[in-house]
Order: sequence, then C-alpha cells, then structure tokens
Amino acid sequence: MTTKPWNEIAPKPKKKASRWLIYAALAVIYIWAFAGIPFNGIKETAGQVTKAILSGLFSPDWDYVYLPDGEDLLRGLLDTLAISILGTFISTLLCIPFAFWAAGNMSKFRAVSGSGKILLSLIRTFPEIVMALLFIKAVGPGSFAGVLALGLHSVGMLGKLFADEVEQIDPGPSEALIAAGATRLQILRFAVLPQVLPGFLSYTLYRFEINLRSATILGVIGAGGIGTPLIFALSSRNWDRVGIILLGIIVMITVIDLISGAIRKRLV
Repeated sequence: MTTKPWNEIAPKPKKKASRWLIYAALAVIYIWAFAGIPFNGIKETAGQVTKAILSGLFSPDWDYVYLPDGEDLLRGLLDTLAISILGTFISTLLCIPFAFWAAGNMSKFRAVSGSGKILLSLIRTFPEIVMALLFIKAVGPGSFAGVLALGLHSVGMLGKLFADEVEQIDPGPSEALIAAGATRLQILRFAVLPQVLPGFLSYTLYRFEINLRSATILGVIGAGGIGTPLIFALSSRNWDRVGIILLGIIVMITVIDLISGAIRKRLV
C-alpha cells in the first residue's frame, strides 16, 4: 500500500491564505451590506396587520372570482397572461437578428459581434418596472405599456441567450454547405436553424415564465394585469380580496410552470 507524501496531503500555504482572504472579503461585504440597511424596529401594529393578512389569505373572497358586471379575478389573470404572451412574442421576434449580430461565429470581425453584445447589455440594464414607467408616460397606463416594457426588456436577455446558442453550433454542416456552393440563406436554413431552434424555443418558454411573474407586478404601477386590483385591495386593506388574488396568481403560475416544463423536456 502506497501513501502520498506529506506535502501532497497537506494544503499548500498559498491556497490556504487565498481561501482565508476570500472568506474575509465575503465577511466584509456582508457586514457592509447589512450596515447599509436602516432598521427602526418593528411597528406596534405589525402583529395586527399580519393577523389580518393571514385571515384574508385563509378566507378568500370567492365571489370576486367572477363578476358579470365588472373587473374580476379571471379577467385580471387573463389580462396578465395576455401581457406576458405578447411581450414574449415581440421580444422573440426582435431578438433573433440581434442574436446573430452578437454571435461571434457569425462575423469575421470581432467588432461587429462586440457591438451587438454591448447593445444587448444596454437593453437589459433597465428593469421592467423602469421601462414600464417610461412607457406609461409615453402611451398612457394600461396593458399596452406592460407589453412594450416586457417585450423590450426581454430582448436584451433573450438576445444574449440566443447568441450563446448560435455560438455553440457545430460548424461542420455549414462548412459542408459552403463547399457545395450554398448561399448564406441556404446555410442559415439548413445548417444553423435546425441546430439552434430547440434551444431558442426552450429559452423562449423559460422567458415566458419569467415574464408571467413580472406581468403580475407591472400592474401595481399601472401597466395592466392582475397587479392593478391587487394594489387597490392592499390600499383599502381588503384582505379577503388580497387572499383570492394571491391564490389565483399562485395557481396560474404553477399551472404554466408545469406545462412549460413538460414542453421544455420534450424540446431539449
């Protein structure tokens, strides 16, 4: 039986020192982060508010599920679903040319793909809420502002994921078609798209799940969807209605996640 030398078993001093430096840096970052959070104590009414919220969650207003003469839970959820679907559809169409622009293997010049990557980074810098506020000022409050905000913000993230997918394709089919004298459009159709299409669809479904969650929040600032009646119910302390709205959001997102996950498993 052979044993390793002591210098191979014991950790090297440099690695041990660098490990402790990493731990110390993390500790400093956490201390700095917590020190910047103002804490003025817990309010005296916190217990009463928590009890009211829990009572509303466990005794939801079932009459609000469907109201023939006005806005109800089903209309709000369908509005939110429509906003996320349209936003994802718009971003998917727009980000495909950006993806090929930012892909490094689609151009001989690195500056071309670099400019595409920079543009996609700039687009996804602004959160959906900031874009929604801008579009609300431009087109007015409502679902249209939410669709534009989700669509534009998703271009940055989907474009990056699509570009990464394009960069990972096998160059063999493209080289074979080039040798056979195929045009760029034929190379794109028969060599590139068959390889990237499953990944594109999978990323689109994943982004749709994210947009569905974001659409529930955009209504809080006036961009349509279920968030609008939710903020009204919270402002009026109508905890029964808050409970049924939150329950509806949970059910809708859970069902969409299950369906989307099943579809992604078939694609990948």
